[in-house]
Amino acid sequence: MPPPGKPDGSDRRPFARAGAAAVIRVMIVDDSLTVRTIFKRMVESDPALMIVGTASSAERAIAQLAADPADVVLLDLEMPGMGGLDALPAILATPGRPQVLVVSSLTMDGAEHTLAALQMGAADTLLKPRPGGFTDEYRAQLLGKIRALGSRLDDSDRLLARLAEPSFARPGYARRNSRPEAIAIGASTGGIHALGLMLRRLGPDFDLPILITQHLPGSFMPVFARQIEGACGRPADIAADGLILSPGRILIAPGHGHIVVRRKGASALTIQVSTEPAASGCMPSVDPMLTSLAEACEGRALGVILSGMGRDGALGAKDLVDAGGTIYAQDADSSAVWGMPGAVARAGLASMIAPPDRLGDAVMAQAATPASPALR
Repeated sequence: MPPPGKPDGSDRRPFARAGAAAVIRVMIVDDSLTVRTIFKRMVESDPALMIVGTASSAERAIAQLAADPADVVLLDLEMPGMGGLDALPAILATPGRPQVLVVSSLTMDGAEHTLAALQMGAADTLLKPRPGGFTDEYRAQLLGKIRALGSRLDDSDRLLARLAEPSFARPGYARRNSRPEAIAIGASTGGIHALGLMLRRLGPDFDLPILITQHLPGSFMPVFARQIEGACGRPADIAADGLILSPGRILIAPGHGHIVVRRKGASALTIQVSTEPAASGCMPSVDPMLTSLAEACEGRALGVILSGMGRDGALGAKDLVDAGGTIYAQDADSSAVWGMPGAVARAGLASMIAPPDRLGDAVMAQAATPASPALR
């Protein structure tokens, strides 16, 4: 195996362009030589991935990425000098326009910095294990995230996706003359940045309750709730049994359970937190949130599926649409990973497929629709 790094903390290795179209180029940025070495060995164990360089500082990473572009950057945020958070905009702007996977600590400060990075455009996060925690299971999780982030559409594929998106959309499914009782948003990889862009489009007179299921470690949820409050200037709480959906309030699925909505009496909608396994395998999962809304609101609900890996939300979206509800999906071009929104789009469940800002405008327009007579 080549030596883990040069004396200056870097390891630059030009990548082979010939025949390497499918190879995902990876850069590792961490001030710990031990962590760089372990990650390097893990990445190199997958023939679909290739290390184009390692760096012990953000400054060195930016310089290397200018010469040797990467598809995915593993980024430590807490480093001497510039630090990963301050360097993130410059890293995202390097020639390869890389996706950034933040490898963060378990501390509260780590959660604050990681969520700030995700809001700024980092695509995903993975907790850095304690000594002895670099197991085969951790390796599989790391490589899975890198492959998902690195398997982005090239320019020609993106053009085809944009051309196909109008044919996926089914505007006829939308209840254009019925105001939804609630907005439910599901997101995963790349979803926090998209969520911020979308929520900022909601004006001060937006008065519908909002439910959010975002795939995140449970320890991040309190910080995430505060971040959401700052993004849209309205109260955000972690969902708990018995909470009532109220105008303008945001409830966020906790890390240990799914949001389930139930009708209480003639009008009130309340929350239950379910820990039952979901078909998607996700905890929390978007599917129970959408399915329960379909039943509790008899379809008078709007679901939005943002960037994320996998298919979580597709089953619930079908239930909501079958009940007469509406689904919007983020488009491929603006998604870090077009897994979750792509699944509902390809199934013909989405009434609109667009970037997050346009989805926010559409949600705002739906909220302005008069309520049906039965709900007044």
